[in-house]
Amino acid sequence: MKIVIIEDEKLTADDLEEIITNLLKDAYVVRKLYSVKEAIAWFRKNEHPDLIFSDIQLGDGLCFDIFKSQAISTPVIFCTAYDEYALNAFKTNGIDYILKPFDEQTISTALLKYNELKRRFSENSLRIENIFKLFEDRMNQKKGSVLVYHKDKIFPLRMNDIALFYIEYEITHIITFEQKNYTINKTLEELEKITGSDFYRANRQYLINRKAIKEASQYFARKLSVSLTISFKETITVNKVKVPDFLNWLSES
Repeated sequence: MKIVIIEDEKLTADDLEEIITNLLKDAYVVRKLYSVKEAIAWFRKNEHPDLIFSDIQLGDGLCFDIFKSQAISTPVIFCTAYDEYALNAFKTNGIDYILKPFDEQTISTALLKYNELKRRFSENSLRIENIFKLFEDRMNQKKGSVLVYHKDKIFPLRMNDIALFYIEYEITHIITFEQKNYTINKTLEELEKITGSDFYRANRQYLINRKAIKEASQYFARKLSVSLTISFKETITVNKVKVPDFLNWLSES
């Protein structure tokens, strides 16, 4: 069985390859692809594999951009941190998933599911446009998760539990409504694309959940100062140019 892995973290891709080849003696990873751009170029020039393992969020975009760029009928097992509701949407189209952080058992279960469904796969069930629409609809519902880092552990954290993303010393931090602190391996620009309209980029340092805003008040130079429902030592301001847009967003609550 020929397999392609699409994953922007090299160590994660290597671990996934090792587990897959240990579980399936006839499996051969023909290529590991680390970005949307690289994957698009590779699929245009090479024979498509029997199965694809793909992360959803890559460093230069969503993996769906790969499949939208050309006709790929190969079944995909997604590697993702999104919650079960979205993942179940993928499964209704004959696609399974691995919830990060994965282990041998979760990969084994996904492969068993693939083998069970393989005989029943139809061209219609594998159309990536349908998968993309399900994912896009789910993104619009803002019910996703992100992978966070704490000590030596990595685990998914629901967006609804996050009060604030902020930058300090070029590192992206998270504060939850329970006042827990984590770091995340993403920029605020990347997070803006996946958090949806429930979050607002107040300035270059802060991305705020609407539910975390207690009130806004006048500040110097016609700026606004934002008070949060959680304890936070820094003053968060909204530039005068963004004030109308911020107030419009806040009124949507």
